[in-house]
Amino acid sequence: MTGLTTLSVLTQAPVLAAPAAKLVLRPSYGGAVLEGKIYVPGNDVLTGVWSGAGLSRLMKCVPRCAVVSSIPLKNTLFLSNSSSYRIALGGSYRIGEKISVTLRLRNQSILTTQATVTQP
Repeated sequence: MTGLTTLSVLTQAPVLAAPAAKLVLRPSYGGAVLEGKIYVPGNDVLTGVWSGAGLSRLMKCVPRCAVVSSIPLKNTLFLSNSSSYRIALGGSYRIGEKISVTLRLRNQSILTTQATVTQP
């Protein structure tokens, strides 16, 4: 009888990039506005954002700003004072303060990040 050789093939599931965010807070009238970018692999929907001050407002600003219940995400969402979508947080903030921000995504669950308060 001859010896048996066993081949084992290791398969590894493809690694998907995790959702991520790099954000800053710019103080504005009555609170602050998030600026930066939010990345999700593929398509998703941002359904809520919270900070220590509570729930924020998701807004679509084309042509005027109006509160919306969600923001569509296709890979990367850029937030700024000139973008179509904005996220406003109530409260008062100090320059240099780090704020924990929690984002709820429809398909990817929860993403927690920090945003530093910067000059207006």
